Amino acid sequence: MGKGHMAQQRRLLEGLGVTVAEETAYRALLRHGPATLSELAAETGSSAAAIRRMLPRLEDLGLISRVAGRPLRLVSTPPNIAIDILVARRQEELTHSRAAAALLATEVADRGGPHPEEVLEVVTGRDAVARRYLQLERNATQEMLVLVHPPYAVDISDDRENRRRAARQGAPVTRGIYSPLAFEQPGMLAHTRRAIADGEHARLGSVPVKLAIADARTAILPLVSDEDRAVDSAVESALVVHPSALLDALVGLFETLWRAAVPLRLTPDGLEQERHGPDEEVLALLAAGMKDDAIARQLGLSPRTVQRRVQVLCEQLGARTRFHAGFLAAHNDLLPK
Repeated sequence: MGKGHMAQQRRLLEGLGVTVAEETAYRALLRHGPATLSELAAETGSSAAAIRRMLPRLEDLGLISRVAGRPLRLVSTPPNIAIDILVARRQEELTHSRAAAALLATEVADRGGPHPEEVLEVVTGRDAVARRYLQLERNATQEMLVLVHPPYAVDISDDRENRRRAARQGAPVTRGIYSPLAFEQPGMLAHTRRAIADGEHARLGSVPVKLAIADARTAILPLVSDEDRAVDSAVESALVVHPSALLDALVGLFETLWRAAVPLRLTPDGLEQERHGPDEEVLALLAAGMKDDAIARQLGLSPRTVQRRVQVLCEQLGARTRFHAGFLAAHNDLLPK
C-alpha cells in the first residue's frame, strides 16, 4: 500500500476530532485484535510509552477499552459503535455551541446592538474574497440576492463548483440581476442558462455595483469602485456588511433594481427558437443593451448572423433601431416566458 494512500486513510476520522496518531493506533488495533502496549506499539511503529500516554484520550473518545487481567491488553471498539459515539459527541458539542451563540447574541442586544466596527468586515486578497463569498453562499438557507457585474470573485467555468451548487440540498432561492457587461465574458450566457434551469430567477437591468446578499442578513460587495479599479482586474478587496441600516439600504437597492429589470428566461438551447418564430434569446440580449459582437460571442454565432437576426427582429417589431427593438420587446412583454 502506497504512502499516499495510507496518509489519505489516516484522515478518515479527522472531521470527528480524532488526530492522525489516535486514528493510526485505533486502526492498528482493529487489524491486530486485542493487543498489549508493546504489540500495539510495534504495529504502529511507535513506542509503548507513546501509546500509554495516548490511552486516556483513546478511552475518552470511546475508541478502545481495557481487557481485565495482566499484562494490560487493549481491545478496539467496533467501528459502527465507535463512529456513533464520536458523531453523538460532535452533535452535542454543536448543540452547546449554538446555545452559546444565542447567549452571546443576547449580550450584544443587551448593550444596545453591535458597535460600528462589528457591522463592517473588510476582506483583503483575491482568494480570501472568493472564499468569503462561497462561505456566504453556502450558509444561505432562504434567499440569495445577487447583482451580477464583472469581474467575478469566483470562477464561473468551475464545473465542479457549479455541480455542487446545483446538487446542494435545501439550497436557497436565488434572484439575480445581470448587467449587460456581465455577458461580455465568454461562457457567461451558458453559465446563466444552467443557473436558470436549476431554479434561479434572472433579470437584466442596471447594476451600479457588484453585490450579493444572503438571507437579508449578510452582504458582500467590492471595497473599490469600478472607476478606481483596472477594467480587467479581479476583486482584490471586499466589504462584508452585517445587520444594520446599511444592510437594509442594500436590500432596498436590490428590490428597486429588481422591479425595474427585464425578465431573462433562457431555454436550455436558445438556438432552437429560430424554428419557432422570433429569436427570443437575441431579443432578450438586445433588451439588455448588449452589442452585436457580445451577443455573437455568447451565442457562438458570427457577428454577421447576429446582425441579420437583429434586422429581422426590427422588421417584425416595427423598430427603427436595434435599441428600439429591445425597448419594444420589454415594453410589450415579448421576452421569453
